[in-house]
Amino acid sequence: MHRKSTPRPSPSSPSSSSSVRSCVLCSDRRGVVAVESARSGSWRQSSSVARSSEVPEMQSTAGAGEAVGENSAATCALGFTAMDLSASVAVAVSAGEVRYDGRRMAEGSGRCDDEVPRLRAGCVPSGGAARARLRQRTVWLLVALLALVQLVPTVESCGPGRGIGGPRRTRKLLPLVFKQHVPNVSENSLSASGMQEGAISRNDSKFRNLETNYNKDIIFKDEEGTGADRVMTQRCKEKLNILAVSVMNQWPGLRLMVTEGWDEDHMHAPESLHYEGRAVDIMTSDKDRSKIGMLARLAVEAGFDWVFYESRNHIHCSVKSDSSQANHASGCFTGDSTVLTASGARRKLNELRIGERVQAVDASGQTVFSEVLMFMDRDTHQRREFVTIEAEGGALLQVTPAHLVMVWRRERSETRFVFADRVREGDHVLVQSGADGALEPRRVHRISAVLSEGVYAPLTREGTIVVDSVAASCYALIDSQTVAHLSFLPYRAAQKLGALFERSSAADSLSLPRHEGIHWYAKSLYAIKDYLIPSDWLYH
Repeated sequence: MHRKSTPRPSPSSPSSSSSVRSCVLCSDRRGVVAVESARSGSWRQSSSVARSSEVPEMQSTAGAGEAVGENSAATCALGFTAMDLSASVAVAVSAGEVRYDGRRMAEGSGRCDDEVPRLRAGCVPSGGAARARLRQRTVWLLVALLALVQLVPTVESCGPGRGIGGPRRTRKLLPLVFKQHVPNVSENSLSASGMQEGAISRNDSKFRNLETNYNKDIIFKDEEGTGADRVMTQRCKEKLNILAVSVMNQWPGLRLMVTEGWDEDHMHAPESLHYEGRAVDIMTSDKDRSKIGMLARLAVEAGFDWVFYESRNHIHCSVKSDSSQANHASGCFTGDSTVLTASGARRKLNELRIGERVQAVDASGQTVFSEVLMFMDRDTHQRREFVTIEAEGGALLQVTPAHLVMVWRRERSETRFVFADRVREGDHVLVQSGADGALEPRRVHRISAVLSEGVYAPLTREGTIVVDSVAASCYALIDSQTVAHLSFLPYRAAQKLGALFERSSAADSLSLPRHEGIHWYAKSLYAIKDYLIPSDWLYH
């Protein structure tokens, strides 16, 4: 026979010291936890079985300030929340809060130990073990469901974009107008297709690096009959194949037509990229002039580095050189660039030795002499495109586009590290002035591009270096000097530890690098960068 619950006192009754609350623990068998009071203020807990239609109640004594013997009944509320994948069950009573820590209940034991779910006021007797296990499973199931609900917004926000978080949104494409080019700079600028590296003939050794495009979705006009229009660089081939698919999707039944590709007859301007297989002239197979503007827009979307609505009959497209794209794995200086050594002599980078101390910039912005630990990249024969930054006073720095340069922001009175190809005329770089080696901001009045042979990327212990009197970073590719410097911390620590066991003199420790190309440690970091560094921090 079920015991009848004690009638609840009215909230307005003077003997009542707490509000009345109720909760349903489960739909089958419901436990009633009765909390009785004693003079000592201790808690006792007992369990009983209630009907499935009844609501379990908890009785509690009056507060300490009330007379002994006065009783008040208060129902308890058991709730749970999911926060950081941790669960807790709170039993709220007028005298305080009781928490259930979620540990497994020991069967057949009336004692409280580490394996028994602890209540601050006491423990569950052995008779309620089965019901407690059922409540525990129910709570954990609901906690797991709530945890999944909490995670849903996070999963949506971390999705790759398309197909996640809703239907795909299509962006309206606007055709180019006649004589418009994208980007709005000259074709040979660094932000477009870059400089010409030299015409390629069939007898040239570079001709072996060109590829022949046999894509059946593309029509090659080949007016010369030599198949020259099919010859192009790998990057140009990739972008052209992407564009061919876009054309078929835009105009079903039509194909892309290439009217001019690699030129070996020198029928274009002297600086034309057709001579290197880096440019193509295109149109649609139906030769409809009304489609030329949209075709130009599709070429931009396909990834061509420079697109020009050049003629009513065709679109001119070009790409960066394959060598410039492959060399984004590092940032370097030219071999003729000079640094100031601790001895006071100026030394070219192609003559610099590991272990020498050269001028650098410390964390406080002062010039110091820092040890050269290694060359992250060193190639005496590689031909690269460099950004030339000229500042007032004659200071000139030649560095690859992805290299970090120290730029002073006048409006904020702070120094930042910026990719070399993002330095603009009017910016201020830090230039060494005077015999004391102090740095002062100088205004950049000209930026240009140049091709040069030989690349050198020394790494100092400070992570910075003063080259040709201009302060720069030793790092490239990542838009954070701090993260880049921390990534080489293990190598610096290993070098310092190894120096403790070496007894050779400073003169004997100087040596030329033994490797040609990118250092193995820098190459390892480059291989894992996409998994550790956000894409918007990387140079593109």
